Amino acid sequence: MSLRKRNAVISSSASAQAARTKNENVPVPGLRPSPLDGRPTTSSGTASLDDLLAGHSGIPMGTSLLIGEHGTTDFAGMLLRYYVAEGLVQGHQIHALGLQEGWQAELPGLSTDSKSSSKSESSPGDKMKIAWRYESLGSAGAARDREAQRVRGASNAGSATTFCHSFDLTKRLLAGDVKGQIGFHQSMTFPIPRSKPTSPFHLFIQDLSSKLANSPPSYVHRVIVPNLLSPTMYSSLSSQPQEVLQFLHSLRALLRQYPKMLTAIITLPLSLYPRTTGLTRWIELLCDGVLEFIPLQSTTIHKPPPSSKGEGKDDEKVQGLVKVHSLPIFHEKGGGSHSTLDDQSFILSRSKGLIIKPFYLPPADSEENEPKAGDSGKSSMEF
Repeated sequence: MSLRKRNAVISSSASAQAARTKNENVPVPGLRPSPLDGRPTTSSGTASLDDLLAGHSGIPMGTSLLIGEHGTTDFAGMLLRYYVAEGLVQGHQIHALGLQEGWQAELPGLSTDSKSSSKSESSPGDKMKIAWRYESLGSAGAARDREAQRVRGASNAGSATTFCHSFDLTKRLLAGDVKGQIGFHQSMTFPIPRSKPTSPFHLFIQDLSSKLANSPPSYVHRVIVPNLLSPTMYSSLSSQPQEVLQFLHSLRALLRQYPKMLTAIITLPLSLYPRTTGLTRWIELLCDGVLEFIPLQSTTIHKPPPSSKGEGKDDEKVQGLVKVHSLPIFHEKGGGSHSTLDDQSFILSRSKGLIIKPFYLPPADSEENEPKAGDSGKSSMEF
């Protein structure tokens, strides 16, 4: 005897649940699961920086990244441009504090280099040069690889190919490539007579929280705060510790409240606020990841080793060092390894963007020991 109530429609709830599950499985542009724990991650616009972030291959959603830079260079600002350009191409909402609307015209444009497509094409000369009896085994293995690649591409729906775009500094981002929106917020407010001064940090947090609450769950937001506490961009009132720490506390709360919708990158001039001060240490504690850029002088720029294909080009010269002090979500599943975090350097190339790679020193006396072209046929023995 069935205990189910008669004349009850049971297909409506199942169809609604199936439709809800289908909507949840729709891939969001610019997001993909982390290979470590499956949490959603987004690209920073720099492929080498994505590989550095504790094995997540991107910035985990709901986290923030602090980049401190020494000197008067603006390498951290270039990284922010790549971060914003990637978000605009993916259709994300950008929230910029302390910048003017003309800053958008300085964003790098998409690169037209199709190296990935040319590498994927196979040439007739790439066939295995082994005995004829192993040729059928190689073709079967290649067939299996093609089948696995086809299944993987169908499951990812092409999202892996557009996760991180390549940008060219010699070009500017075209309006046809922009799918997202960017909003600029003032970092300096002029005081009104007989009124209490309002903090630009407080107004920024209010606007950000309202837009997060009114946007759909599948809409991604990116926050950039360039040159935090710089006197050229922020007033003396905003540079007080209580104002800055309250702002970072509020931003951290929004990141935890919307763990699938929000990421943030903050830059800090370490020449004005070194890491030995208490305020800078508190700022680092309130951010999930901390990187330090140390630009090198032009006289101490190192060239690549002779074995590399750079051939001494200016784009291949090391322009600075990178110190990794902490990474977002580094200790939950042991992502990343300490060996990959030591002795890092960066190169800013016009066509390849910002490249972070391990730092090395050229062999000692490598140029002195090389024989000269004119003395190649002469004997070096003298009597």
